[in-house]
Amino acid sequence: MQQTCIRLVKLDMLSTLTRFRTHSAIRCCAQRLFHCRPSLFISARTYFIKIDSSSLPKLKGSVSFSASCVSLGSSRLGLCSSSFKTGAPAALRAPVVFQRTRGFHTSGRRRALPALPLLWMVLKPLQKIMAIILGRSIRKWWVALPANKKQLFREWSWRRRWHFLGAGTGLLFIASLFFFTHLDESPITGRTRLLVFSRKNFRELAQFNADAFMEEFKDSLIASSDPRHKVVEQVVQILAQRNQDIAEISAVPWTVHVVDSPTMNAFVLPNGEIFVFTGMLNAVTDIHQLTFILGHEMAHALIGHAAEQASLSHVVELLSLVLLTAIWAVCPRDSLAALGHWIQGKLVQFLFDRPFSRKLEAEADQVGLQMAAKACADVRAGPVFWEQMEIFDQLSGQPTMPEWLSTHPSHQNRVRQLDRLIPEALELRARCNCPELPKTDPRVVFNEAVRLVLEGKKEQMLEKEEKNGKTQTGDMFPLPHSPPVLVQGSQPRLGEVLVSAAMPQTLLSK
Repeated sequence: MQQTCIRLVKLDMLSTLTRFRTHSAIRCCAQRLFHCRPSLFISARTYFIKIDSSSLPKLKGSVSFSASCVSLGSSRLGLCSSSFKTGAPAALRAPVVFQRTRGFHTSGRRRALPALPLLWMVLKPLQKIMAIILGRSIRKWWVALPANKKQLFREWSWRRRWHFLGAGTGLLFIASLFFFTHLDESPITGRTRLLVFSRKNFRELAQFNADAFMEEFKDSLIASSDPRHKVVEQVVQILAQRNQDIAEISAVPWTVHVVDSPTMNAFVLPNGEIFVFTGMLNAVTDIHQLTFILGHEMAHALIGHAAEQASLSHVVELLSLVLLTAIWAVCPRDSLAALGHWIQGKLVQFLFDRPFSRKLEAEADQVGLQMAAKACADVRAGPVFWEQMEIFDQLSGQPTMPEWLSTHPSHQNRVRQLDRLIPEALELRARCNCPELPKTDPRVVFNEAVRLVLEGKKEQMLEKEEKNGKTQTGDMFPLPHSPPVLVQGSQPRLGEVLVSAAMPQTLLSK
């Protein structure tokens, strides 16, 4: 016998459906109308059992039916006959009618923030405050302690030095155990890494970030019918289709958003939300560079760099709390402690956070180049993009920042790394049955174009100086027509001229 009870709070009654092997029974446990959920037993429909109100006060006990009077179907619940058990009084033979009603709906589930990352985000600023308060309290307690009690405390600490050593060893063992139990292998590169937060939690957390970005960019999002949006979406589809050997790529629902903004940026959230700015579309010169850039950003989400970076930051923050407490406990004045606090933060930033960020960027370049190779793009266009970015920075007058101060590798280091990876990427591309690339190397073409531009600029400057000199002597001669000079913004802009029909056959054929 299988018995299922449904408590309907709003109707203030309990309905019990009991199914026997030879007969079925329906028991009314209250004198009100109630809903029955056959979806709990057979189908997902909801039916309404209506009992004559005139007979409700006389009902006592349960009303049962024989096997011939109740039929349970896969899509409906019907009443075949109304015969009651023998011996039931005529007054209790209340007619029972089954009527179909609309499906029973409940309120939608509300997404809850992942507990562990959210707790870390809330406690992260509070940890430093508690460390500062603790260190400052220790310092004030030590300053207010008399000299004799300070000596007694030193002697007491020395006598129990082995206890402190044992406690420190135990904490070190616990930390080592925590470290080795949270090691994980990178899904693509096979690199061993520390992962405190799961990638699943960060994907759930990324949905809230995506909602915030959608609210921020709601007035500047380009429609999906725009040619620029179609190009980005088609490149993402090709990258996803041609990299099915990566198990994680099918687990992420990729969604494209193109933002109408001159910012040269593109990023992908851990849940697959892709944001590309039109400034980036204007910066790339062809579809191959765009494929490499999108592959780089998708690699961040596939490898789980967000969870990895947050895990390392969490561990470093916990270890730095001990040093921060010691700084505020040892420094004699708050000003010196604040200075030590600032120096400690900069050391953590430049020795751990930024070098690790540059390492993840280099890994994303490597994986993105492999993804672009399997998508049949010309991977030789990857280094050219970073050479273009370096020239753009020089033309725009942006100061050159040392690499150790940046979260990203320098453009020159990225070019050198990609040049080392190009032969391997070309072999991978050939194994994927891609069409043969043209003999002309885009890197050679770009370097030659830069050389010609520089020579033309030099000749133009010499002619200008010669013209100024002749103007001073009163002799004016017509100058020869100078060669055209490429200026900033003169390169072809993908966002203005490229449409879906312009996709190269090397990408569309696979």
